[in-house]
Amino acid sequence: MTVEQAEVRVGVDIGGTFTDLLVFDLASGRFQPGKTLTTPDEPSRAVTEGLATVLADAGITPAAVRQIVHGTTLVTNAIIERKGAETALITTKGFRDAVEIGREHRYDMYDIFLELPEPLVPRRRRLELNERVLSDGEVLTPVDPDEVEALARQLAGDGIEAVAVALLHSYRNPEHERQVEAILNEYAPDLIVSTSSDVVPEIREYERTSTTIANVYVRPVVTRYLGQLEESLAEMGFAGSLFIMLSSGGICTVETARRYPIRLIESGPAAGAIAAAEYGRRIGMENVLSFDMGGTTAKACIIDDGEPMTTSDFEVSRVYRFKKGSGLPVKVPVIEMIEIGAGGGSTAWIDSLGLLKVGPESAGAQPGPVCYGQGGTQPTVTDADLVLGYLDPNYFLGGAMALDIQGAKEAIVREIAEPLGLDLLAAAWGIHQVVNENMAGAARIHAIEQGKDPRSYPLFAFGGAGPVHAFNVARILRSPRMVVPLGAGVTSTVGFLTAPLSFDFVRTFYGRLDDMDWAHVNGLFGEMEREGRSILDAAGVPKAEVTVQRSAEMRYVGQGHEIVVEIPQGELSDESIPELTQRFEREYQRLYERGAGDNPVESLSWRVVISGRRPELPLDRMRGEGDFVELVPDAQKGERRVYLPEDGKLAAVPVFDRYKLGPGARMTGPAILEERESTVVIGRNARLAVDDYLNVIVDMDA
Repeated sequence: MTVEQAEVRVGVDIGGTFTDLLVFDLASGRFQPGKTLTTPDEPSRAVTEGLATVLADAGITPAAVRQIVHGTTLVTNAIIERKGAETALITTKGFRDAVEIGREHRYDMYDIFLELPEPLVPRRRRLELNERVLSDGEVLTPVDPDEVEALARQLAGDGIEAVAVALLHSYRNPEHERQVEAILNEYAPDLIVSTSSDVVPEIREYERTSTTIANVYVRPVVTRYLGQLEESLAEMGFAGSLFIMLSSGGICTVETARRYPIRLIESGPAAGAIAAAEYGRRIGMENVLSFDMGGTTAKACIIDDGEPMTTSDFEVSRVYRFKKGSGLPVKVPVIEMIEIGAGGGSTAWIDSLGLLKVGPESAGAQPGPVCYGQGGTQPTVTDADLVLGYLDPNYFLGGAMALDIQGAKEAIVREIAEPLGLDLLAAAWGIHQVVNENMAGAARIHAIEQGKDPRSYPLFAFGGAGPVHAFNVARILRSPRMVVPLGAGVTSTVGFLTAPLSFDFVRTFYGRLDDMDWAHVNGLFGEMEREGRSILDAAGVPKAEVTVQRSAEMRYVGQGHEIVVEIPQGELSDESIPELTQRFEREYQRLYERGAGDNPVESLSWRVVISGRRPELPLDRMRGEGDFVELVPDAQKGERRVYLPEDGKLAAVPVFDRYKLGPGARMTGPAILEERESTVVIGRNARLAVDDYLNVIVDMDA
């Protein structure tokens, strides 16, 4: 039956290998997942083609869809691949090289061939303006309109598409940047302009300038893509609202995304963390380690008290993937996670020392793993999983995509087994276990850096490849439990449908708490809150549903870095100092297990997060009613020869239909649980049970 009038919402996540979709029909409470190969040459094509298929499967017309929430890797890819706009920078005279000098920090002290990240704007396009604002906001040298007009004509004549304006101390006084933007708009109206006082009005010149450049560098790319996507969706008959996922875990309107595209830098991965947090809250596991492994990368994120950890410091386009400081800094709110080049498409290779390595290079969607039969020649993690029996070559994507197991075997033998003197199974298991160790090691480091013990966190596993590898990753981490949701291959799309409309603001105003101008601080909070409420009001969020969270970046006087401390609501004054100090010291103690006694405390920046109501999803109805059987044996599809590391050989292992395992089902491993978008691999002697939300809960202690 075709649904014509129902309120239907759709989540769409474009990944490096697959584009995931999830349709939720409010009238029936039904969910319809979908998965299709990403189309790197034209990402919107995978969205529209995948959407048409999944809506047809659900019996829903595009006209019935009320809302689409979308996440994309477009911004990250444009920066990494240097496929943004022809961009220039206008900065204060004498500071054109600040983005190249950076922090003057060697991220690897002993690397004599150290490479530093190349700025997005070459030196010849970094232009200087003879103006100056002092650190307290006082104007020393005013802007000369004639000088700006000359720069505007020069930029237009040079074919520049986008301009970043980042003047000294504009976070304290933005008037000069506003004057420059107005003159550029008058004399070069085709230029796209971003000012640092609008994008990131925050102290630290290098980070502020780098972020502003990155924002305007991708604005034309994102604007074209979103315009193309809106047009394609409209041609399908979609007339609802399109929202975009932010890196901070909220969603925003298309117009906001066009203006601040740098805030989409971690759009897709953020949705996965939001989904893990939502499931954790529902099942009473508010502290979990989110583990999202797709076709290209794996992501790990600590979820504490039902919320993912966030940060405002991020790097993109690192010269060395895992070395902090080797990338371009971006000061935007992002969910704190670690991302490594370990996905189903990660390629296996042998280094100069004869050691087996996996990733970070990926076969992606094109040509993909060898077993996809699309021209890939280098063996990948997916090829190894297939050879080990963890995947069914005839049930990949529910049988929609047959896998070439013989091609996978030949590639592993040719590229890995023969050079290392191993047999086929040993080589395939080596690939599988190396990537597991890589992911577990990265997750362990991420947790420890946050002051957390990974052994105390259940592993919440999802993504197309996550459930295949999660059991062994959890065993390496010594996690107490493993949780795998139904529809794990598209779980990140649940994050899109449970994320609220939200936006973050920041203002820098430095001072010691015992000598703070509280009237000015209260004014900044009021300004940010009004701006946020205006954005949400324009997006149609009822005033009664808006919530406000406040925080500050604080440190002991004399320190070089800050920590984020939650700030109470209401007017701040000298009477607030004891509580603010106590909050700071409590958070400092949590992070570092020590304090600094009676040292005075200071604050640099003040932050506000404005959010709408979090949408509710009936996740317990993910598969509807009447699809389950009462006895576990009735859900068994058959047996398959699967590699068991304890035995060092293939053995017959029962294979179950994931969609028939209802609440209360219990079994002991080894077992394979299959669904269309992913496969759950359970090792020997582990005990598992299915809960009311159809999650598979695995007791690792068993």
